[in-house]
Amino acid sequence: MPDSLSGRIEETRLGEALSERYLAYALSTIMARSLPDVRDGLKPVHRRLIYAMRQLRLDPAAGFKKCARVVGDVIGKFHPHGDVAVYDALVRLAQEFAQRYPLIEGQGNFGNIDGDNAAAMRYTEARLTMVAELLLDGIEEDAVDFRPTYDGEEQEPVVLPAAFPNLLANGAAGIAVGMASAIPPHNAAEVCQAAIRLIRHSQASTAELLALMPGPDFPTGGVLAEDPETIAAAYESGRGSFRLRAHWEVEHGKHGTWQIVVSEIPYQVPKSRLVEQIAALLAERKLPLLADVRDESTEAVRLVLEPRARTIEPAMLMETLFRASALESRIALNMNVLDGGRTPRVMGLRELLGAWLAHRHEVLERRARHRLAAIERRLEILDGYLAVFLDLDAVIRIIREEDEPAPALMRRFSLSEIQAEAILNMRLRSLRRLEEIQIREERGKLAKEQREIGTLLRNEGKRWERIATEIEKVRQRFAAGALGTRRTRIAAAPAEIAVSTEALVEREPITVILSEKGWIRAVKGPVAEPGELRFKEGDRLKILLPCETTDRLSLFATNGRAYTLKAADVPRGRGDGQPVRLLAELGNADDVIALFLARAGTHFLVASTGGRGFLVKAEDLLAEKRTGRQVLNLKAGEEALDLVPAEGDHVAVQGRNGKLLVFPLPELPELARGSGVILQRSRDGGIMGVKVFPLSEGLSWRQGSRQRTETNLTPWLGTRGQSGRLPPTGFPKSGGLG
Repeated sequence: MPDSLSGRIEETRLGEALSERYLAYALSTIMARSLPDVRDGLKPVHRRLIYAMRQLRLDPAAGFKKCARVVGDVIGKFHPHGDVAVYDALVRLAQEFAQRYPLIEGQGNFGNIDGDNAAAMRYTEARLTMVAELLLDGIEEDAVDFRPTYDGEEQEPVVLPAAFPNLLANGAAGIAVGMASAIPPHNAAEVCQAAIRLIRHSQASTAELLALMPGPDFPTGGVLAEDPETIAAAYESGRGSFRLRAHWEVEHGKHGTWQIVVSEIPYQVPKSRLVEQIAALLAERKLPLLADVRDESTEAVRLVLEPRARTIEPAMLMETLFRASALESRIALNMNVLDGGRTPRVMGLRELLGAWLAHRHEVLERRARHRLAAIERRLEILDGYLAVFLDLDAVIRIIREEDEPAPALMRRFSLSEIQAEAILNMRLRSLRRLEEIQIREERGKLAKEQREIGTLLRNEGKRWERIATEIEKVRQRFAAGALGTRRTRIAAAPAEIAVSTEALVEREPITVILSEKGWIRAVKGPVAEPGELRFKEGDRLKILLPCETTDRLSLFATNGRAYTLKAADVPRGRGDGQPVRLLAELGNADDVIALFLARAGTHFLVASTGGRGFLVKAEDLLAEKRTGRQVLNLKAGEEALDLVPAEGDHVAVQGRNGKLLVFPLPELPELARGSGVILQRSRDGGIMGVKVFPLSEGLSWRQGSRQRTETNLTPWLGTRGQSGRLPPTGFPKSGGLG
């Protein structure tokens, strides 16, 4: 601190001081720690790691060095932070399951996809990969700016030349103050294709670029399940998110058994924690379709999921797991980066690629000028060589006789100071005629290269063509092989799959038996002799319903409510069953009128004892709760009389006045719920029975043990709401339609 400031006290308002210091901290976090640079895709710690390893000559062809040595150099020269943080950054750059294209090749324990930590830095070794070499390519040719390190003793690069599209290829993530960055990894060959497209067509749209690089490509694979429109909107704005699912297949076993094998899990999901999560959900009974989960992984991921029943649909089982576990995760896209001016902002895909290409253009120009200057210096020296080769004896004499040979050479041969020094430093064995020929050849080559570089610097089109060629070479290096092949599949957004525990039930035929006193049970298969069924004393058969265990049964009661029962929930065995009131919340005064299968697309006629009714669809008779669904609204003193299938074209109604009325079925309205309309007017009020039948087949009823049918119904035909006429001879007066 200068002496003029020592001991000086300045008064500052606390609010201003806090604001100033917090802003300084926020800017430091944003620019020097959390956000990647759009040009090389690196944060300062990663850039310093790679540059320090370059200084240690840890290129891909060299041997490994201890990570402790690398970390020591980084924190000693460039990055005055904790060694643990620097080593963690190094480890991540070497993990194949974390980096799509690792920048560091590790030797030793660098952790695994289960979430286990790497070994201590004293046990592990590292060196750079070819990807890191591409990032550093040209750094010694004045391709980028350097700045002093924190202590002023060293120089470090502000940014790397980045011949590899690292920001999109490896992605980046960081949380700063008031902002964050989240860029998923992509396929490098596809990114290069998109960059070349942008060079060839500077106005290419985001959709055109996405046709070449359709979305992220994660090192752990998986399935990107999003619509193309969603992906395009995210890349256009620079913000969005993607749904990433595990990749799974069905393995079939003997006797119809099967299991699901998960071979790829979502990015950044530790496998061991995923298995623990699924096991915990199993223990909490939140995965009713899953029986067991096993981890059979070796170096490759292999999670085995066993269904609870072989009748379960695999897609339905996976849907329950996707909803409840990390087998499906959301991957954020927030392309918030530092631009070339070190300003944080969100970029779209076109702007992001354009910024990298602009950096490559600047690097090309700087390297070209650096090379041009080197050529000019070398040509100057070669011209000096050629000048003195005409009189080597004079050169030797001046060197032997003059106390200051350099000025003498400059005067004698009209040389520059640089040329004179180069001649004085030349070895004696170079003073041969053969060397003159080689010098002239070298000068010719350099002069040609000088002209080419000059043309390149004057022609922007040629510079962009050179950049496109360089990117194409990078693309070819990463277009195939284990590292280059796309790992993440692109799929459309999944359709909604209804998940139901009914899938647990194995389909088989049963017969549901309901007694007069409301006891219900089921037996396997059909009932050949209903008369042989046993009931409690004083009870007897009321309804016999053949169905399957996967069916849903509809029950209609005298209270006008419809209930839905699962056939699989009906007790089975040789006993008496259980009261139906335990399956449906019926009151003690309510009785069951009908038990049937409500097939979709069918209609039923519901009627009350008060003589009102209407048509209702089967779908409107289904209820999700045990309390049922009110279908028929009843007046005081009324009950629901009947619910019959609407299979026919006419309705027959028998009133309490003893009369019969037949009218067309279309005269009834179709309602989901209501009181209905008058079916038949009666002085005594109410009806005793109702039936829907085809008029062409006639009206049938039972007379004792015989079945009678009346085909000539003209006397009883009318319209809804009439009183009707006395029924045919032999028609039961107590109600023969029910």
